[in-house]
Amino acid sequence: MKSEIIVVTVAYGNQRIAALGGQIAVLPIIQQAGADGVEIRRELFNDATLANLPALAQAAKEHQLSISYSVPDTLFCDDGGLNPRLTNYFEEAQQLNAQRLKMALGNFTGALPTGELRALIASRDIPLLVENDQSEHGKLAPSQQFFAAISDAELPIGMTFDMANWCWTQENAEQAAAELGAYVGYIHVKAAVPHGDSFRAVALDDASDSWRTLLKQLPDNIPRGIEFPLEGDDLLAVTRHYVTLLRNV
Repeated sequence: MKSEIIVVTVAYGNQRIAALGGQIAVLPIIQQAGADGVEIRRELFNDATLANLPALAQAAKEHQLSISYSVPDTLFCDDGGLNPRLTNYFEEAQQLNAQRLKMALGNFTGALPTGELRALIASRDIPLLVENDQSEHGKLAPSQQFFAAISDAELPIGMTFDMANWCWTQENAEQAAAELGAYVGYIHVKAAVPHGDSFRAVALDDASDSWRTLLKQLPDNIPRGIEFPLEGDDLLAVTRHYVTLLRNV
């Protein structure tokens, strides 16, 4: 079974998305490029869009695109407690008819609110995926601790494996893939290069081939999201190029 190919809207850049008229404006491009789905980003919503999420869901359906919903927040708060806005995020995902809800981990202290999480996930029937972000909480050790606890509790929570965020946390991505691959349910395909005292994401054609090696270490039948920059005068052509590339890797 071939992996579903998803285009993450921020790949076009926040300013470009705004200039085009919002995330709904890139749905025709993503469809015509041959992708299967779109990752909608909450941070790009304006008040009007947030107040009418079913309209965005309907637009995606008309363009035959599944929706993944990305929320720029963490599952656990700084004090280690479960994020009180989690129910709200699930409700938004439900309005979008999303196939998955993605968040970062946050400060997981080892205390897993198993019953609360199980009830919430069951009531919404939307898979929750936790991503390795660029913070200290996105490092390998906290991720290992969390997913081991999730596995022991038999909770249906998977991982979004961001291929390049390990650069920011200064860890070995291939080791992370070996340690966490069993939990991965969605891949953010991304490459990064050094930039000043940090890193910046780059298009795959501008990176070394190490991303190919890493991608082959991960499950080959799960969704792959394009999160690296999609830039140029012809957004359809560049999007189609990378959708085709990832479909055939």
